[in-house]
Amino acid sequence: MTDTSLIDEIEDLNLSYLLLAQRLLQRDRPSAMFRLKIDHDMAELLLSLSARQLTQLARSNQLLCRFGYDDAAQLRAVTHHPREQHLSGFHSSLLMASQASAGAENKGN
Repeated sequence: MTDTSLIDEIEDLNLSYLLLAQRLLQRDRPSAMFRLKIDHDMAELLLSLSARQLTQLARSNQLLCRFGYDDAAQLRAVTHHPREQHLSGFHSSLLMASQASAGAENKGN
């Protein structure tokens, strides 16, 4: 795979992510802000972007979305306990909620 095709894939992923973010925000803003880990100002800005602006933003050679787990131990806890597979979605949500609230507390300091 060439660097050019990887960049193209990143751009496609970025555009898909931005379009999904806008759709989530339009349907249920509080839930979307929580899931996307963004604040009110970022939500408003994302909603205000035109298709052309989204496309320009997507052309970055950097991923705009980020991995939801900051710690490998958290990912291991969700993925390496087969007895609890039916609870993994719930466990994942709890871990991410604790990250979001910790991030908000740190932002306020």
